[in-house]
Amino acid sequence: MAETNANPSPPSAYHLLLQLEQQFDQLLETIEVAASLYEQQLPATWVFHQTTPSPDWLRKALFDMWHEQDQDGRETRNYIAVVAANDELLMAIGAVNQAKANFSNLLQHIKQAFPQALSDAKSRLPKRHPHVDEVLRRNGLARLHLKQSWRQLPIAQAPVSRVRFAWYSSGRSIKRLSVQEAEHKLLQLDTDAPHIRIQLRKLAGIPSGEVLAQVQTQAPLMRANLFFTDPLDDGHTRRALNAAMPIFVPDNNQRLPHINLPTPQPPTTRTRARRRDEKLEQEVFLPSLRVYRYR
Repeated sequence: MAETNANPSPPSAYHLLLQLEQQFDQLLETIEVAASLYEQQLPATWVFHQTTPSPDWLRKALFDMWHEQDQDGRETRNYIAVVAANDELLMAIGAVNQAKANFSNLLQHIKQAFPQALSDAKSRLPKRHPHVDEVLRRNGLARLHLKQSWRQLPIAQAPVSRVRFAWYSSGRSIKRLSVQEAEHKLLQLDTDAPHIRIQLRKLAGIPSGEVLAQVQTQAPLMRANLFFTDPLDDGHTRRALNAAMPIFVPDNNQRLPHINLPTPQPPTTRTRARRRDEKLEQEVFLPSLRVYRYR
């Protein structure tokens, strides 16, 4: 008997996966409700790259949770748009966001508590998606893109007079690394390769207490500035956000706010000038890890 109680993990993992399937079903149901409501109402809509959006464009955007062939796992497909939504549609979109948050939270919990169950979840969930047959025909393998399934839909908390879109091409994430961490990462690469040995020697030649910076250049993204018709209670007059998914704004007698037309493609150079106080050296220190020294 003692052995039976000693390892309660499998039923817990099993129950969590059942819960996850229920959360996923709930997410799909809320998307169906919101998409159907949109198609009934056909509110005023602006979609990037589309002069006249088809009535089912929102359905396609919200149900798109798939890895395309040759798609980088870190990349997500964007659906840049603005919808003038009435209270009923705003509530339906809010329900989608809540279902996305519930799904994401449970997924993170499973990832931490039972990482081995995550691959099981990834194979089970796609079968529940209404478009799985079509995706299987197209791609041969239905792989769920978890980030695309849980990313939130921006909702403006007050009426908006104009929306300014602009490409942002200088996004970088910088992670601080110790010399020991950098060495550990290099040792995980091919240490027989001359270029790795050179980098290990360079690393050995700097103080062991020095802090280094690992830089990840992020893909260009569209940013939106929402300008509110009236200042919010906290005094703010605008809100900036990443515009990867449709933005829902309170409808103004079925009218959209004023929207600028961004360039079809992101610029090839940085959109923001380098700050004079930029703290990293210009030249990469450990190219294989994209690691720089601070000035």
